[in-house]
Amino acid sequence: MRFKYCPHCGKELIKKEIGDEGLIPYCETCKVPLWDMFTTSVICAVVNEYNEIALIQQSYGPEKRYVCVAGIMKLNESAEDTVIREVKEEIGQDVNEVKFIRSYPYEAKEMLMLGFRASVKKQDFDLSGEVSLATWVPFDEALGKLREGSIAWQLVKEVVEENNGW
Repeated sequence: MRFKYCPHCGKELIKKEIGDEGLIPYCETCKVPLWDMFTTSVICAVVNEYNEIALIQQSYGPEKRYVCVAGIMKLNESAEDTVIREVKEEIGQDVNEVKFIRSYPYEAKEMLMLGFRASVKKQDFDLSGEVSLATWVPFDEALGKLREGSIAWQLVKEVVEENNGW
Protein backbone atom coordinates (compact mmCIF):
# COMPACT_ATOMS: atom_id res chain seq x y z
CA MET A 1 0.00 0.00 0.00
CA ARG A 2 1.30 3.37 -0.95
CA PHE A 3 0.01 6.31 1.06
CA LYS A 4 -1.20 9.50 -0.62
CA TYR A 5 -3.16 10.81 2.38
CA CYS A 6 -2.42 10.53 6.08
CA PRO A 7 -4.45 7.69 7.65
CA HIS A 8 -4.50 9.65 10.95
CA CYS A 9 -5.70 13.11 9.89
CA GLY A 10 -6.57 12.75 6.18
CA LYS A 11 -4.21 15.49 4.92
CA GLU A 12 -2.40 15.03 1.62
CA LEU A 13 1.18 13.91 2.16
CA ILE A 14 4.33 15.59 0.91
CA LYS A 15 7.61 13.92 -0.02
CA LYS A 16 10.31 14.50 2.57
CA GLU A 17 13.96 13.40 2.67
CA ILE A 18 14.25 10.93 5.56
CA GLY A 19 17.83 9.94 6.41
CA ASP A 20 19.36 7.73 3.75
CA GLU A 21 15.92 6.35 2.75
CA GLY A 22 15.31 9.10 0.21
CA LEU A 23 11.99 10.83 -0.39
CA ILE A 24 9.28 9.33 1.82
CA PRO A 25 5.57 10.26 2.06
CA TYR A 26 5.30 12.53 5.11
CA CYS A 27 2.43 14.16 7.02
CA GLU A 28 3.35 17.72 7.99
CA THR A 29 0.41 17.91 10.42
CA CYS A 30 1.11 14.67 12.35
CA LYS A 31 4.90 14.91 11.84
CA VAL A 32 5.18 11.24 10.79
CA PRO A 33 6.68 9.43 7.81
CA LEU A 34 4.36 6.87 6.23
CA TRP A 35 6.42 4.05 4.73
CA ASP A 36 4.99 1.95 1.93
CA MET A 37 3.36 -1.12 3.45
CA PHE A 38 2.86 -4.70 2.33
CA THR A 39 0.77 -7.63 3.49
CA THR A 40 2.68 -10.45 5.14
CA SER A 41 1.66 -13.99 4.30
CA VAL A 42 2.99 -17.53 4.52
CA ILE A 43 3.39 -20.16 1.83
CA CYS A 44 3.96 -23.77 2.85
CA ALA A 45 5.46 -26.83 1.25
CA VAL A 46 3.46 -29.37 3.29
CA VAL A 47 5.46 -32.61 3.28
CA ASN A 48 4.80 -36.03 4.74
CA GLU A 49 6.97 -38.95 5.85
CA TYR A 50 6.77 -40.53 2.36
CA ASN A 51 8.51 -37.58 0.65
CA GLU A 52 5.29 -36.28 -0.84
CA ILE A 53 4.11 -32.67 -1.04
CA ALA A 54 0.48 -31.59 -0.69
CA LEU A 55 -0.53 -29.48 -3.69
CA ILE A 56 -3.92 -27.82 -3.87
CA GLN A 57 -6.23 -26.15 -6.33
CA GLN A 58 -8.14 -23.17 -5.01
CA SER A 59 -11.90 -23.00 -5.41
CA TYR A 60 -11.79 -19.34 -6.49
CA GLY A 61 -10.12 -17.72 -9.45
CA PRO A 62 -10.31 -18.49 -13.15
CA GLU A 63 -7.41 -20.93 -13.39
CA LYS A 64 -7.36 -24.44 -11.97
CA ARG A 65 -3.65 -24.83 -11.39
CA TYR A 66 -1.77 -26.37 -8.49
CA VAL A 67 -0.35 -24.18 -5.75
CA CYS A 68 0.92 -24.60 -2.20
CA VAL A 69 -1.05 -23.89 0.96
CA ALA A 70 -0.79 -20.18 1.75
CA GLY A 71 -2.48 -17.54 3.85
CA ILE A 72 -2.34 -14.10 5.39
CA MET A 73 -0.85 -13.54 8.84
CA LYS A 74 -3.32 -12.20 11.40
CA LEU A 75 -2.47 -9.49 13.92
CA ASN A 76 -0.62 -10.86 16.95
CA GLU A 77 0.06 -14.18 15.18
CA SER A 78 3.57 -15.48 14.56
CA ALA A 79 4.51 -16.73 11.10
CA GLU A 80 4.88 -20.26 12.51
CA ASP A 81 1.41 -20.11 14.09
CA THR A 82 0.02 -18.93 10.75
CA VAL A 83 1.57 -21.98 9.04
CA ILE A 84 -0.01 -24.35 11.57
CA ARG A 85 -3.42 -22.62 11.30
CA GLU A 86 -3.49 -22.40 7.50
CA VAL A 87 -2.43 -26.03 6.96
CA LYS A 88 -5.13 -27.20 9.39
CA GLU A 89 -7.79 -24.89 7.92
CA GLU A 90 -7.12 -25.54 4.25
CA ILE A 91 -6.29 -29.27 4.16
CA GLY A 92 -6.96 -30.61 7.67
CA GLN A 93 -3.39 -31.72 8.40
CA ASP A 94 -1.71 -31.40 11.82
CA VAL A 95 1.74 -29.84 11.53
CA ASN A 96 4.51 -31.55 13.53
CA GLU A 97 7.41 -29.32 12.55
CA VAL A 98 7.77 -25.92 10.91
CA LYS A 99 10.99 -24.85 9.20
CA PHE A 100 11.56 -21.44 7.64
CA ILE A 101 13.02 -21.67 4.11
CA ARG A 102 13.16 -18.05 2.89
CA SER A 103 11.11 -14.97 2.03
CA TYR A 104 9.67 -14.15 -1.37
CA PRO A 105 8.60 -10.62 -2.36
CA TYR A 106 5.37 -10.78 -4.41
CA GLU A 107 5.29 -7.37 -6.06
CA ALA A 108 2.08 -7.89 -8.07
CA LYS A 109 0.04 -8.19 -4.86
CA GLU A 110 2.26 -5.99 -2.65
CA MET A 111 2.98 -8.98 -0.40
CA LEU A 112 5.90 -10.52 1.37
CA MET A 113 5.48 -14.30 1.43
CA LEU A 114 7.39 -16.21 4.09
CA GLY A 115 8.17 -19.68 2.78
CA PHE A 116 8.09 -22.68 5.10
CA ARG A 117 8.38 -26.44 5.06
CA ALA A 118 5.55 -27.86 7.19
CA SER A 119 6.03 -31.52 8.15
CA VAL A 120 2.95 -33.67 8.79
CA LYS A 121 2.03 -37.34 9.23
CA LYS A 122 0.08 -38.31 6.13
CA GLN A 123 -3.67 -38.49 6.66
CA ASP A 124 -6.80 -37.94 4.59
CA PHE A 125 -7.47 -34.38 3.52
CA ASP A 126 -10.27 -32.36 5.09
CA LEU A 127 -10.69 -29.45 2.68
CA SER A 128 -11.92 -25.95 3.46
CA GLY A 129 -14.27 -24.09 1.15
CA GLU A 130 -11.21 -22.30 -0.31
CA VAL A 131 -9.79 -25.57 -1.67
CA SER A 132 -11.43 -27.55 -4.46
CA LEU A 133 -8.78 -30.28 -4.69
CA ALA A 134 -5.74 -31.49 -2.75
CA THR A 135 -3.38 -34.28 -3.66
CA TRP A 136 -0.16 -35.81 -2.37
CA VAL A 137 2.53 -35.60 -5.05
CA PRO A 138 5.93 -37.36 -4.91
CA PHE A 139 8.86 -34.96 -4.64
CA ASP A 140 10.17 -35.90 -8.09
CA GLU A 141 6.82 -34.99 -9.76
CA ALA A 142 5.90 -31.85 -7.82
CA LEU A 143 7.75 -29.21 -9.85
CA GLY A 144 6.07 -30.40 -13.05
CA LYS A 145 2.63 -29.62 -11.57
CA LEU A 146 3.49 -26.02 -10.61
CA ARG A 147 3.90 -22.97 -12.83
CA GLU A 148 7.63 -22.69 -13.46
CA GLY A 149 9.18 -19.72 -11.70
CA SER A 150 6.16 -19.11 -9.44
CA ILE A 151 6.75 -18.64 -5.72
CA ALA A 152 5.25 -22.08 -5.05
CA TRP A 153 7.62 -23.59 -7.64
CA GLN A 154 10.65 -21.81 -6.09
CA LEU A 155 9.71 -23.00 -2.59
CA VAL A 156 9.09 -26.61 -3.64
CA LYS A 157 12.35 -26.64 -5.63
CA GLU A 158 14.29 -25.55 -2.54
CA VAL A 159 12.56 -28.11 -0.31
CA VAL A 160 13.14 -30.96 -2.79
CA GLU A 161 16.79 -29.99 -3.31
CA GLU A 162 17.35 -29.74 0.45
CA ASN A 163 15.78 -33.17 0.91
CA ASN A 164 18.07 -34.63 -1.77
CA GLY A 165 21.13 -33.05 -0.16
CA TRP A 166 21.89 -30.68 -3.07
